[in-house]
Amino acid sequence: MSTWTPEDLRTLGDASEIRIATLRADGTARRTLPVWVVRVGDDLYVRSYNGAGGSWFQQVTRHPYARIAAGGVQADVRLTPAPLADHVDEAYWAKYGRGGYGTAMTTARAQATTLLLTRLR
Repeated sequence: MSTWTPEDLRTLGDASEIRIATLRADGTARRTLPVWVVRVGDDLYVRSYNGAGGSWFQQVTRHPYARIAAGGVQADVRLTPAPLADHVDEAYWAKYGRGGYGTAMTTARAQATTLLLTRLR
């Protein structure tokens, strides 16, 4: 596995949303969807707005790989469950505000779907 470059972290972390295409077990990509991403230090996190019922979230629970893209950065990633932590909520509030999207992404339903993005290549 490789690590994120400082430029990748800045680009992806600053993007209002990233595009994610979950991968099937055979490596083929599904259609891309927008997701809201936050950066905490050198880590990137995503959550499902629709909670565990979200289609892309259900797909990555079966096969935790995807392709993401934003701002000219493209990467293959592994998505792993992250422990519930206040710093991820704080990052969503700081980026998206305490109303609207920030509130939606910090509900118990969304918090339960917190995933860490690890760059593969």
